[in-house]
Amino acid sequence: MMRIALRIAKWSGLFLVLAVVTLAGSAVWYWRAVEPQISGTVALPGFDKPVEIIRDKEGVAHIFAASEADAAAALGFVHAQDRLWQLEMNRRIAAGRLSEIVGEPGLETDRFLRTIGIRRTAEAIYRNLDAETRALLLAYSRGVNAFLETSRAPLPPEFHLLRAPAPEPWSPIDSIGWSLMMALDLGGNLSSEIMRLRLAQAGMPMARIGEILPPYPGEAWPALADYTALYRQLGDQTRRAAAAIDALGLGLEGVGSNNWVVSGARSETGRPLLANDPHLGLSAPALWYFARLTSPSGTVIGATLPGTPGVILGRNERIAWGFTNTNPDVQDLYIERIDGRDPDLYETPGGWQRFERVEERIRVRGSADHVMTVRIGRHGPIISDGASRGATSAAPRGFALALKWTALNPDNLTVQAAARLNRARNWDEFLAAVRHFQSPQQNIVYADVDGNIGFIAAGLVPVRKPDNDLRGLFPAPGWDARYDWAGYVPFEALPRAFNPPEGFRLSANERIVPDSYPFFLTYEWASPHRADRIRELLATRDKHSLDSFRAIQADHRSNAVRELLPLLLAAPPAGPRERAMIERLRGFDGTMAMERAEPLVVTAWMRELTRLVYADELGPDLFADYWDQRQVFMKAVLENQGGQGAWCNRRGSAEPVTCESLVQRALVLALDDLEKRYGADAAQWRWGLAHDARSEHRPFARVSGLARFFDVRVAVPGDTYTVNVNRHTIRNAAEPFVSHHAASLRALYDLGDPERSVFIHSTGQSGLPTSSLYSNFSARWARVDYIPMRTRRADIQRDALGILTIQPR
Repeated sequence: MMRIALRIAKWSGLFLVLAVVTLAGSAVWYWRAVEPQISGTVALPGFDKPVEIIRDKEGVAHIFAASEADAAAALGFVHAQDRLWQLEMNRRIAAGRLSEIVGEPGLETDRFLRTIGIRRTAEAIYRNLDAETRALLLAYSRGVNAFLETSRAPLPPEFHLLRAPAPEPWSPIDSIGWSLMMALDLGGNLSSEIMRLRLAQAGMPMARIGEILPPYPGEAWPALADYTALYRQLGDQTRRAAAAIDALGLGLEGVGSNNWVVSGARSETGRPLLANDPHLGLSAPALWYFARLTSPSGTVIGATLPGTPGVILGRNERIAWGFTNTNPDVQDLYIERIDGRDPDLYETPGGWQRFERVEERIRVRGSADHVMTVRIGRHGPIISDGASRGATSAAPRGFALALKWTALNPDNLTVQAAARLNRARNWDEFLAAVRHFQSPQQNIVYADVDGNIGFIAAGLVPVRKPDNDLRGLFPAPGWDARYDWAGYVPFEALPRAFNPPEGFRLSANERIVPDSYPFFLTYEWASPHRADRIRELLATRDKHSLDSFRAIQADHRSNAVRELLPLLLAAPPAGPRERAMIERLRGFDGTMAMERAEPLVVTAWMRELTRLVYADELGPDLFADYWDQRQVFMKAVLENQGGQGAWCNRRGSAEPVTCESLVQRALVLALDDLEKRYGADAAQWRWGLAHDARSEHRPFARVSGLARFFDVRVAVPGDTYTVNVNRHTIRNAAEPFVSHHAASLRALYDLGDPERSVFIHSTGQSGLPTSSLYSNFSARWARVDYIPMRTRRADIQRDALGILTIQPR
C-alpha cells in the first residue's frame, strides 16, 4: 500500500508539473499571439492601393497612403490592431448596449443613452452628411472590418474574461455615435440644471441656490422667475435623472482644458508657438491615440479618437490648432404638461400635440430583455422616462422632463469638420473647416507657419428670447413659447480674433467675451484660476520658447489655495497639534508638490470645512450627490460676501455658529482623518502618496481583483485649479485625493520648425495590458515630458518598431 501511495504521489506531482508548464506555455503563447502584426506584408480587403505603416519607437503609427480614403482605412485598421477592446466599449456605450456584456450594472446607463437617442441621432446625422464625409467614414469602417475579418490573433483579454462575443462589423454610425458621446461629456449645463431643480424641490430659496452655484466672479445672476411650486410637482423624476447623469460622470466642477498661442513677436524663434492640454476623465488605455496620416491631401499628425477618422488635435505642414471647452449652455430642460387621460399628449403653445414613441429593447446578460418606450416631443426626448427602471409608471401623470440639446439635431454636421481641418493650409481654410463644427462648442487657438495666430469659439449656440426669465439655468414650462429657442448665434458672430494686438491668446474655460458681446453663451464659465495663472506666467517673459511653455504646462501652484489659505489661517488653533500645523502652513505658497505635506493638509482641511458648511443645508441625500470643492462659493462664505457667512450657521442649533469656529473644527477633523489614513507622524505625509492619477479601465476598474492589472496609476502634483490640473473627488470616502481627471494629452507646437513639436498622452499607444506600450507614457506624462511629433521619414524609421505594408486584396 505504501508503494502504491508513493507511485500515486509521484504521478500526481508529475501531472501537476505538466499542468503548470502547460499553463505557463499557454500564457506565453497568448502573450505573444495577442500582439498585432506590425512588420511584413498583409493582404486586406477594403483598400485600393498599397499602404505603408511605420510604427516609430514609441508606437506612434505613421501611415503613408495613395489616397485620403486609404489613409482613413489604415487608421481604422491600426485602431483595431491596438485598441480593439476600447473600440468595442466605445461602440457599446454610444449604442446603449453595455448590459449585453456586463448585465444589470450597465442597465441604467443603457436606459439613459437609449432615451436621449445617441444612436438614433447618429443614424439621422449620417443621412445628412455630404458625400465626402460619408466616404471617409465608410473607408474607416472598412479598415476596422479588414482587421476583424483577417486577424488570426486571439482577442484581447477583456473579451475572454467577460466571455463577450467577438466584435460585430464596424459602421459609420458607430463612429458618429462616439463623436456624440464626446459632445455629451463636454456639451452643456444639464447636470447643474438638474442640481438647481433638486435644490428648489427640497425647499432651498432661489437666492440661496444662486450662492452655492455662484455666477462667474464679478458677475451677478439675472432676475429669474420662481417656478418652485411647479418643480415640486415633478416628484422623484429629478433624482432618477440625476443618478443617470452622475453614472456617466457628467458635470464635474473644475473639469476643463488649457490652450494658448503667442505670435512671433512673443517667441524666441520669431514664429508662433501654441500649447494645448485638454482635461478629461483619465482612462486606460488613454482616450487618445497618436497617429500621422500622409496622402495626396498632405500630412497631418496628432491625437486621434479610436472610433473616428482623422486627427482631432494636432498639426499639418502649415497650421496647428488646439481645443478647450467653451462651457456653453446648449442644453435646456423643459417640463412638459401631460394630458391626464392620454400620456401620449402634451401641451404646446399651439395646443395639444402627440409624442413620437420609440420602443427600445435592451438585452441584459443573465436576465430577460428590458423593453422601454421612449417619448419624444418638440423639445426632445423625455428623460424622466429613461432615468431608471420603472420611471414612467412611478412618475406623476401630470408632468415629464424633456431635454433639448444642440447635438441631437439631425443636421449636426460636426464630423464633417475633421477632414477639412486636417487639410487646411491657412486661416481662411481653417475657418471654413470649423464652420462645420457644431457640438460641443470649443475655444480653438490657431497658428501657422506664415506667422499668423488666431482664435474662434466654434459651435452651435442657441439664442434665448429677451423675455426668457430663466436663461437656461432652471427647467422651463414647455407650453410657454417665450422659453423656446429663437435660432442660433450666427457663425460670423461667434467670438474670434486674428493676430490680436497683444500678441497672444489663451483660454482655460474662463469667460471669453466682454460685457459688450451681444449674445448669451453661458452663465457657467469655469472659475478663472487657471486662466489667471497662465496669463501671469506668460507675462513673466517678453519672449517664450518650448521650454517656457513646458514650464507653464507643468505649473502646479494653486491660485485657489493661495486665495483660501489666509482665510483658514486666521482661525485660532484648537490645540497644540493644530497650532504646530498652522505654523507649518504659514509659509506655504500654494505649490502643490508631490513631496510636500502641506498640499495634503490644506486639501483635507477644505474637504472637512465644505462638509461642515453645507451638509446640513443640503441634507444627507443631496449632500451625498453634490459634495464638491466649490471653491468660489467657499471663498464667498469665508469672506461673508453679501452675508453668505450665514451658511456657517448650523440648522437646528440653539446657539449661533461662526465660520471661524467651523474652520477651527475642520482642521481637527482633517488631522484626525489624515492620521487614520497615513499614520500619526505628520512628517511622513506626502501629497504624492495620496494624490495619484488613476487612468481607469472600462469596466475592470470596478473589479478589485482585476483593477491593479488594468488600471494605470502614477503619483502627480497639482490640484483641481492648477494649470497642471489633477482633479480629485472629495466625496469619494475611500480615496478622496485620487485624481481621475487631468490633462488627457499635452502638446506643444513650434511653427518656426514644426518638426520640433512634441506631445504626450496619459498611458501608451496599446490597449493590451500585456504590451510594453500599454503604460510606457505614464511616468513621462506625470513628469510633463513629451515625445517628438516628427514626420521626417528618416527620423521615424530610426529605431522603428516595425514597417507593415498593406496590399489590397
